Order: sequence, then C-alpha cells, then structure tokens
Amino acid sequence: MLTTLPDLAPHTLLTSYRDGTLTPRDLITALREKALALNSDYHAFIHVLDEDETEPYLQRLEALEDRSLPLYGIPFVIKDNIDLVGIPTTAACPAFAYSPDETATVVRRIIDLGGIPVAKANLDQFATGLNGTRSPYGICRNSVLPEYPSGGSSSGSSLAVALGVASFALGTDTAGSGRIPAAYNNLVGLKATRGLISTHGVVPACRTLDCTTLLTASAEQASMLFSLLARFDPADDYSRHNPQWNAAAAFGKVRPGFRFGVPAHPDFAGCTESKTLFADAVARLETLGGIAVAVDLSPFLEAARLLYEGPWVAERHLVVRDLLTRDPEAILPVIRAVLETAPGYSAGDLFSALYRLQHLKARCDAVMDDLDCVLTPAMPRPVTLAELQEQPVAANSLLGVYTNFMNLLDYSAVAVPSGFMANGLPWGVTIFGRSFTDQYLLSVADAFQRTSALPLVGGQTLGAPVVGRAASNDRARVVVCGAHLDNLALNWQLRDRHARLVRVARTAPDYRFYALAGGPPLRPGLARCAEGGQAIEVEVWELPSAELGSFLTQIPAPLGLGKVELEDGSFETGFICEGAALSSATDITSTGGWRAWLSSGGPSTISP
Repeated sequence: MLTTLPDLAPHTLLTSYRDGTLTPRDLITALREKALALNSDYHAFIHVLDEDETEPYLQRLEALEDRSLPLYGIPFVIKDNIDLVGIPTTAACPAFAYSPDETATVVRRIIDLGGIPVAKANLDQFATGLNGTRSPYGICRNSVLPEYPSGGSSSGSSLAVALGVASFALGTDTAGSGRIPAAYNNLVGLKATRGLISTHGVVPACRTLDCTTLLTASAEQASMLFSLLARFDPADDYSRHNPQWNAAAAFGKVRPGFRFGVPAHPDFAGCTESKTLFADAVARLETLGGIAVAVDLSPFLEAARLLYEGPWVAERHLVVRDLLTRDPEAILPVIRAVLETAPGYSAGDLFSALYRLQHLKARCDAVMDDLDCVLTPAMPRPVTLAELQEQPVAANSLLGVYTNFMNLLDYSAVAVPSGFMANGLPWGVTIFGRSFTDQYLLSVADAFQRTSALPLVGGQTLGAPVVGRAASNDRARVVVCGAHLDNLALNWQLRDRHARLVRVARTAPDYRFYALAGGPPLRPGLARCAEGGQAIEVEVWELPSAELGSFLTQIPAPLGLGKVELEDGSFETGFICEGAALSSATDITSTGGWRAWLSSGGPSTISP
C-alpha cells in the first residue's frame, strides 16, 4: 500500500518498476483512491475504473517477464468522448451514452504499449466549449484557483494530469479543446497535425477537423507519446501517414537563427498582465536564438470566425440531430442554442465558406512559408467562472481567439506553460506551425520550457535534454559550395524547389577545394583532409524536405551529398566529392571559395 504517491513522469515510473520499488498494482490502487477523493471538488471524472475493470490490464502486465514496453504501467485518463470497451461513452450527455463494441484505436495502442486506464474524464458536452462548465456531471474548476475554470472541452483530462491522477491524458481538439485547458493548468497540450493520431472510436464534434490530443506535464513527454501514437490507421478515413522528417529523431535541440512569428497587434482583451507575460515569452525565445518577425494575424482570425459563425456548425449537428429531435432537453441549453442554428445553412453556404477558407489559407500559408513557427498567447486573457456564468457565449468565445483557426487551416500547435499571473494562475502560450512539423514545435516548446524553469505539475521532473541531435522540421538544409551558390549557374535548381538562403558560412579548417575538369557548368569538389586544409566559404540553403529527393537525383558524379562540418562545429548535409575525381582536378584551396576563384579568373587555370 502506497503512503506517498511517486513522481508520475513516465521515465521515473519506468525506473521504479524496473528496480522493484514500485508495482503498477500498488500505483493504480492509490490513484483510484485519489481520483475518487478529488472528484467531489473538481468533477474531473465521469467514471473511475474499479478494481474489476482494471484487473485485466494489471494481470497482463504482471504476466510479462519483459518489462521493456515503453508505457509499461503508465497510468492515463481518457476523455469521455473516446471509447474504451466495458465503459460507457457519454460525451457528457447521459441520454446519448452507449456501450462501445471496441476500444478506440489510440487507446488500444496505448494499452498494447503497457498503459493502464484510470478513468473516463469529464468534458464540455459533445466537446462543444472551451471552458469546462458545460457538463451535467458538474463544473470542472481550475486545479490552482477555484474561482477559475479548468478550461475545456478536455476539462477532466487536464485536471487528471494537473492533480496527479495520471501521467498523461487523452483529450480532443477541434477549436482549442486540448490547448485551453493545458494553459489554464500549467500543462503542455499537443494538438498534432490532423489525422496523425487516430480519431477512430472518438465521438465526432466536427469529423473533418477533429484531433485526438495529448495533455502532459512536459513537451518531452508529449514528444515521446506522439512518436508512439502517430500511426496510420486504416479504420480512420481521415488518417494520414506521418513523414519521417516528423518522426522521433526530429525532436532535438533547436538551432539558433530560427524565425518565429509574433502577432503585430496582439489582443489581450485589456489585460496588461497578459501583455507583459507575452513580452517575456517573446524575449525567452529570442534568448534561445530565435528571430521575432511581426505578422498580420487578420487572415488567421477571420478563418477562426468561420468555425462557429459559418456552416461548420452543421457538422456538429450531424452527431446529435436524432437526440435533438427526440429529446432536446437532454442537451444543455447553451449547447442546444449552438446546434439549433445548423439547419439554417444551405449547401451553397457551405461551398461559399469553403471558397473563403481556401482564400484565407493561401494567405496564411504564405505567411507561414517564411517562418519556422508562430508564438501567440494561448488566450487573450483568462476568464473567471463568474464571467462564464454571466456571459456563457461571449466569455467562451474570448478563449478561442488564438485557437479556433488551427484545424481549419491544417496547422499543428502545442500549448506550453510560460509563467504565472500575480494571483498564481498558470499562464501559457501557443507555438504553432505548418502541418507535419509536430516534433519541431515540441522541440521549441521543450527548449522554452527548460528556459522557463517552471515547476511541473504533481512534482514531475524533466528528463535529460536531448544531446547531439538538432531538431528538424519539414525543411532540409543543404550546404552548397559551387554552381548552386546564390545567383550562379545552377542556383535555379534550389529556387525552383522553393529553397531559401539561410546564411553564408565557412567550413571547418579541414577541407581542400578543387575545380573539377569538364563543364559547363564548372563545378567544384570539396574534400576533407587530414592536414593542409583550410576553411572554405559556403552557403547554407533550406528547401522543403519533400523536394530533397528530386534535388539529390540531379546531382551528377563525382559529386554527392554527405556531412560537411562548419566552422562553428555543426554538421550539415552538403556537397562532397569522390576522391577518385580529384587527381584530374585543379587545387584551388588557397582562394578560400568558389566566388573568389571565379573573380580571380580561375576558369583559365583548370587542367584540361
């Protein structure tokens, strides 16, 4: 029997299980008791699994001789619009409740990897809301200050982690439901790229937009879980394959020089404290080597308004229309008021909205193309429970200013803790970027979180930082040293692939440089040497990873791509030359670079 609950960070629990100081059975028993004890105050759980319901999961783990499963004995909580066989799914509406025939794909995978479900979590009914007050199972109050809400709609999921009942929790996010509760409770909330984490077995809100989300204590935990759960699911018609540039190896140290957008005219709804906290967050990214770029968020915010002011509400209506017809009083009035507008939209309205969204997305994508990520407040300012009671629609809408556009525009986003307000309430930011850059965004969030040095919920601790691996996104870097340099003969091969010049640099002083025979165009060869080398001027370019393969196939022998060490000690993919070709080449190392050699009349010195 546990007298004190341990740090629930997965890396800590796995160590304790392996050295025999803790068992999953003892932990789950203690967490069950804690969940039941807390529920009268927080209303975080609709159903806490009893001993009989958790027994099959515990017996399976106890029968394993090998405890190497990556989530062995890790406790997690499931938002109650996600199916778990044996437990009714309610979506916070008793009249809607049903007993699922199968477990949701994402839950089944977690269990297969060793995870143990502790409870089904409360939520804003039908995942329609951002505050945590819209449930017949009770209002979810904030984990820190009782006069504030937990945030929603993944309200109970956020409380499960914040109050130390689970290592992590599953939520959903259509308009911010996994990010707002994270910001309210000092958590990381990952809303991954649409379709990367299966939604099969999730009660839809807007099926074309829904995402299954992760609520964790840290970005590194979210990265680990994402790498395990981002799997193509044939049972999910909206599932997408995760490209390798977004796999686990993409999580690493963020390189200085990254460009992050900040709102040119941020909205804090009159809150000077939020304004100051956001300025601190911008400065923190700048200390990590980031370059802040002011961006016009107006097309993003216009897209956000389409979600509730446009025909997408009809998609929400599809899920509950039968219940709405049969028993409208079963649906909370504030939710019913939203859904009852759906029949007023026509097919023409839908297409008109789709055309407008496409126009806005083109504008937003153009902004995103030149950035590595964007930083915004998680919300303009926190709202109180009293405000939500007085103005349930307006106060809820305020929370969604920086969240509602994300899935409509197909971006990835992560909410990360940034500080605390003077009254002790957690305050967070959102880091978002292009689709399929989830691990890069988590890398930025991890660096931000470590720099912030804020306490983690439940006394959890950060794992060791990644060493020796740079974070990567959907852009690949290439070091060029000859005809591909800016404005030279082959530079079009980069420009046509939408590449951009990152910087002019020099190699480490361990290279010799040659003008190769043949041409046009004239080409150099770069070769590492044991002695007699010097630094060579090069350029670092960045191009979409999807274009790298076609670029590689155009490189003629004896050239190829390999790793080139730069003067600062970093290694980048760049042009190198086969040694066999150097015997017929002209050594031009002393010029220090291709441009210098060309300007000196170098072509006339090439060996025939």
